[in-house]
Amino acid sequence: MINNHRLSIENIKASVNLIDSVYLNTPQYISASLSQMFDLELTVKIETINPIRCFKGRGSEVLASKSKGYSHKICASAGNFGQAMAYSCLKRGLEITVHTSQFVNPFKLDMMRLLGAKVELSGRDFDTAKSKAKEHAKSINARFVEDTKDIETLEGPGTLGLELLQLPYQLDVLLIALGDGAMFTGISRIIKTYSPKTKLVAVQSEGAPALVESIRKNEYVSYDSTNTIADGIAVRLPMQQAILDLKPLVDDTILVKDKSIKEGMKLIHEYLGIMAEPSAAVGLAAIIENRPEFKGKKVGVIICGSNMTQKDFISFTN
Repeated sequence: MINNHRLSIENIKASVNLIDSVYLNTPQYISASLSQMFDLELTVKIETINPIRCFKGRGSEVLASKSKGYSHKICASAGNFGQAMAYSCLKRGLEITVHTSQFVNPFKLDMMRLLGAKVELSGRDFDTAKSKAKEHAKSINARFVEDTKDIETLEGPGTLGLELLQLPYQLDVLLIALGDGAMFTGISRIIKTYSPKTKLVAVQSEGAPALVESIRKNEYVSYDSTNTIADGIAVRLPMQQAILDLKPLVDDTILVKDKSIKEGMKLIHEYLGIMAEPSAAVGLAAIIENRPEFKGKKVGVIICGSNMTQKDFISFTN
């Protein structure tokens, strides 16, 4: 039992009533083909069948629902959180400006604009864009909203954990992609409380290992750059708050190679019919690289996003 965690179980449960139903009760089932391939029982949870094709809408809905005062929100995003905030703000009559990298995925850029966000291309990567977003918000007295730091962005993903508890069996292992930490923290807060025997494993690309290394070494680790196709989880400057949130929840960590991520993307497309973006394939990549560790176990992975063009998908998987 975890005491004094800033993420409240009660608030996660209450957030279900704040989230657009289009994001809730997403498919979760055993993939017979992938289970047979890896000699385990693989449960997949699909978070791509919604207006923004990823899980981020759960957190943005809670954040926008609870926001009071500021009619103009400013955030930084690699693309998915920006889309989520655009969708949630637009339907509530709120203005949203998203700062993102000048190298942002073009598909995600177009979708943010289509959903109503004003987008600023701010620097070489996500962390630079975040710094610019903070400066912008301060200069015009707007509300800067920060994925993972703002508690609402953890409460929303926590509802994923509530849905996983509805499975008629208990998972032995749950593999969760680790970017800033919102999805992992939200889900794991629930699973650690109600299914404590489930091993919670954070998976990150070895080309962007800062948060995993911070957890492993129990000290702050940062990098000058990242080098991975998994842009959605490519963080070089972890948040101190994220490290504090994650420490009591993470049972193990795995770093995966881009080669395995690409293989995971191909398998997800072939056997699940989903064009998963790289960040959504890291869980399967962890299985690919560590087959003996998961043999015979009930393993869960979350296909958390599919925001990419067919052209990019083909270039990654050929």
